[in-house]
Amino acid sequence: MKTGIDRLLADPELLRQLQGRRVALVAHPASVTADLTHSLDALIAAGVPVNSAFGPQHGLKGDKQDNMVETADEMDPRYGIPIYSLYGEVRRPTGQMMSSADVFLFDLQDLGCRIYTFVTTLLYLLEEAAKAGKEVWVLDRPNPAGRPVEGTLLVPGQESFVGAAPMPMRHGLTMGEMGHWFIEHFGLDVTYKVVAMEGWRPDESDGFGWPTSRLWINPSPNAANVNMARCYAGTVMLEGTTLSEGRGTTRPLEVLFGAPDIDAGGVLKVMRKLAPEWLEGCAVRECWFEPTFHKHKGMLCNALMIHAESTFYDHDLFKPWRLQALAFKAIRLLYPDYPLWRDFPYEYELDRLAIDVINGGPALREWVDNPSATPDDLDAMTSHDEGAWIAAVRPHLLY
Repeated sequence: MKTGIDRLLADPELLRQLQGRRVALVAHPASVTADLTHSLDALIAAGVPVNSAFGPQHGLKGDKQDNMVETADEMDPRYGIPIYSLYGEVRRPTGQMMSSADVFLFDLQDLGCRIYTFVTTLLYLLEEAAKAGKEVWVLDRPNPAGRPVEGTLLVPGQESFVGAAPMPMRHGLTMGEMGHWFIEHFGLDVTYKVVAMEGWRPDESDGFGWPTSRLWINPSPNAANVNMARCYAGTVMLEGTTLSEGRGTTRPLEVLFGAPDIDAGGVLKVMRKLAPEWLEGCAVRECWFEPTFHKHKGMLCNALMIHAESTFYDHDLFKPWRLQALAFKAIRLLYPDYPLWRDFPYEYELDRLAIDVINGGPALREWVDNPSATPDDLDAMTSHDEGAWIAAVRPHLLY
């Protein structure tokens, strides 16, 4: 399989189209070629006139650990070009930033989840490029979560930096495909090109989205492996709760929850009683951990670990968003007064609960908190949205 950056570097015609033009690169630590050369180094070595670079959330170097930890602009010490931060004083590239180049190469490894902010960064870049008359090329990369779609659609009016548009939590697209949908949905007049991958087959058993032969490099500090990428469309919801998502451990965002005051085994029993089919496609194992930082620092937490990997993983049956919702529901039934929802500023949204910002509306939280609401109720609502999304994006699929 060849990613977009490798296809660009191997294609003299594509390289010729960049000559005589000022080029900018949007990248992070996972922006590498097949031989693990960073895309910035590879492009400059190939003679591409890179004039500036941009880093998304967590920075070009990927060194910022948590949400709302900002990165400053800087000068690259090796090449003497400006490195602009799209997660510092601004989230959206300014007119001055856009004036630094004619063509913007977008080369970010995504996780296939609406809340992963790189997808919002793509939308903002496309919108500003449309205003400034600039060109955007997406150097496409695999969606490690593959083609499955899951979750309710973001409710109009609930947009945020972690909710760019009315898409489900697990969207099933590559960034190149998502760019096409953004252009259609928002009616953008922008020159857009996808340098498509060669040989990416997301429905094949060789990785189901992330080929087993391909090395994993963290696109953000807590995206440590493919298991996390598969689980993330569910476990990211823990960021809106008082439950630990495993930050401060070696396996963050691969647990359904961790807490010092919840019986994880008891929660798992309730989950299996409520909706056993929502636990299919993976293994769920009771475990313990003590976070070294973040929620419940230094406290022994009982937890449930997800293994969407090895022989336990079934690509078509695994439903991480429903699985996480089911864990919340079981906790609420066992502990009716538990302070589940975390009330704090989440991605600079001050007036909404974090769980609602994450889900693009209050429906999930309301379902959890309603003692009479059943798994069938949530499934009916969600299945409708999933079907609508699948139909809407079908024309934009490239693979």
